[in-house]
Amino acid sequence: MRDHGGADLFLWGILPYIVLVVVVGGLLWRYRYDRFGWTTRSSELYESRLLRIGSPLFHFGVLVVVVGHAVGLLVPEAWTRALGVSDTLYHVTALSLGLVAGVCTLAGIALLVWRRRTSGPVFSATTANDKAMYLVLVLAILTGLGMTVYFAGVEVAGGHSQDYRETVSPWFRSLWILSPDVAAMAAAEVPYRVHALMGLALFALLPFTRLVHMFSAPVGYLFRPYVLYRTRDAHAGGAGRAERAGRRGW
Repeated sequence: MRDHGGADLFLWGILPYIVLVVVVGGLLWRYRYDRFGWTTRSSELYESRLLRIGSPLFHFGVLVVVVGHAVGLLVPEAWTRALGVSDTLYHVTALSLGLVAGVCTLAGIALLVWRRRTSGPVFSATTANDKAMYLVLVLAILTGLGMTVYFAGVEVAGGHSQDYRETVSPWFRSLWILSPDVAAMAAAEVPYRVHALMGLALFALLPFTRLVHMFSAPVGYLFRPYVLYRTRDAHAGGAGRAERAGRRGW
C-alpha cells in the first residue's frame, strides 16, 4: 500500500474493516443475547393504510438499489464490455434505473417516517435506535439520489462525469483481498466519498436496529410440522373419531 494522507488512510483503508468487525460482531452478539429481538417490530397493528403504500415502495426501491450497487461495485468494467455492453448503454441504464429506484425509495421512506411521526401509537413504539437509523438511512438515500441527479444533469448538459467504476469500484473490490486501494477512493469526487461514508455508517448500525431482519429468512417455515385442528362439527364428530381410531399416527 502506498503512502497517503492520514485521513484518507483511515477513511478508506482502516474504517471499512472496523465497520466489518462491528457488523459481524454485532450480528453474533444480537443472535446470542437478543434472539427474540431479531425482528422488524412490526407496527402494522397500529396503522396500516400508509404502511401498505410506503413499505412496498421502499422495499422495491431498495431491492433495485442493492442489485444496482452489486453490479456496479463487483462487476469490472472490462466484463461488461466483453459482454457487448457499451459504456454509453451502461451509464444510461444505470442512471435511469438509479433515478427510478431512488425516487421510489425516497418516497417510501418519506411515507414511513411521516406515518411514524404522525401516528401516536407508532411514534410511541419508536426507539432512539430507530431514530438514528432513520436519520442515517435518509441521508444515505438523499446523497445517493442527489449524486445520481447531479451526474445525470452533467451528462445531459454535454459534460463528462467521473466514472465510479474507475475509482469507487476498484477500491471496494480491493477491500476483500485485504489490499485497500486508498488512492482510488481518494481520487473519487466528493459526492462519491460522502455517499460511501453514509453507507459505512448505515452498515455499522444494522446489527443494532430493526434493519437486522434483512439478515434472516423464514427457512424453518418450510420444514415445520403440520398444524392439526379438531373439528367442531357436532354431526361429524362421532364419525370423525371412529375414522381416526382406525388409523395410526397423524
